[in-house]
This record gives sequence, C-alpha cells and structure tokens, in this order.
Amino acid sequence: MQKKMRAFFNRAAVLLMTVLLFLNGPTGVSAASPYVHDPMQNPKAAKDILPDPEAVYGYRINPESERLKDFTDYDLTDSELVAKLRQKREEYHKSLQSIYDLIADMKAKGKSIEEIARAASTLRNQLRLDAYKDDPEGLAKVKKSNLENYGNENGGTPDFFYEQFGSWETVLEKTLSTNEGADAVLGLYDKYYDTYIIEVTVYTVVSGDSLYFIARQLWGDGNRWPVLYELNKDQLRDPNLIYPGQVLKIRQI
Repeated sequence: MQKKMRAFFNRAAVLLMTVLLFLNGPTGVSAASPYVHDPMQNPKAAKDILPDPEAVYGYRINPESERLKDFTDYDLTDSELVAKLRQKREEYHKSLQSIYDLIADMKAKGKSIEEIARAASTLRNQLRLDAYKDDPEGLAKVKKSNLENYGNENGGTPDFFYEQFGSWETVLEKTLSTNEGADAVLGLYDKYYDTYIIEVTVYTVVSGDSLYFIARQLWGDGNRWPVLYELNKDQLRDPNLIYPGQVLKIRQI
C-alpha cells in the first residue's frame, strides 16, 4: 500500500512539474518571444532589453543599457502606461516622415550630402525632444541620456556623428535609424523590423521610375518590388504611384 501511495505521489509530482514548466518555461530560459522576429537575436536590441514574462510585451529595459537605462523605472507591466508610451513612440516614428520630406526638398535644391546630413540630424534631435513635450519627466530623462551619450542634452551634433562614422552618407543613414529595444518593449518590434535590422538608406525617385524598375536596379530582380512597398507603406498608398523627388527607404537584401 505504501509503495502504491509513493508511486502515486511521484507521478503527481512529475505531472505538477510538467504543468509548471509548460506555463512558465524551464528555469533560466526566457519565455517565448511575442514577436515573429525575436529581438534577442538582434545584438543591438539585446543590449537594451531583457525578457520579462510579466511585461505587457514580454520585455523590460535592461538596467545596464547605455541608451535606455534612465527609463528602467517605467513599469512595463502596467498596460495603461505601456499603451500611452506606445502611442508616443508611434507618433515619433510617424514624425520621421518629415525628415524624408526635408531630404527630398534639399536634394531637389542641389544641396550637398553634408548639408543634407547636418539638417536631417538636427531635425531628428528636435523631433525626439518634441515627442516628450507633454511629458516633462520623460523629457528630462531623454536630455540626461543625451548628455551622457553625446555630451549635449539636445542630442548628438552632426559633427559628433561625422567624427564617429567618418562619412556624411553614414551620418544621414544613422539619422533615419531608431532604437530597436524601445520598440521591443512597446510592442512595435515587428512593425518596424525592416527599418533597422538591415541598415536602411534612401533613394530619390526620378522620372520614369517604378518600384519594379528600382528593385531591378538595386537587387537585379524587379519582382522584389514588394520589399520596397513594405518599407515605404507609410507614404505609398498605391505601389503603382510614385513621383520624381519622392524619397524611398531602401535596404540591402
């Protein structure tokens, strides 16, 4: 009888452990990513975040992150707070369209790549600060982070980035990039995946262009035009309608 009881409890214990492992994942192993593309496979994002099954989108900010450490006190398990932060982040992403418009305008006026990069970088800094205009605490955190990372509370200057990267083309490319970790903790990683996983550059449409023709020029295969369309959905309602002077995001594939 005692043997039967021990066997029963042993089976019960195994069953209980199996259920717990199924619900919580094995000890030391992060919960499954809520994204199609796992942010932890991206070295840049992985520096800024940690898996957290209690967080709304499965990730919290890494307290050792150089770029996001000042935001670790945000409670990312609070769905209401996360919704507000996500909305603010979306507004910032949408504001980047004004940078593309600036680039197109300056290119049309024959400005040099240095002039364009300087203007775009300055506008990027201003847009980032403007995103926190109704959040004094958040604005203070951004300025503190800027000061620690760039020596300027308003953000890195064009000269700072030129000294770091060595070319105005790269300065312009970096101006159009965003923080992957911030997107991951706010449920936006998949949505903006194509804009930062592979370095994004820009292409200015000329007369006679089509997405098919541009894709053939870039990648040797016009049938890859949907890649261009996906990257530029924010400004292309119809993939058959593009116009000279329009600035499209492109990437290597």
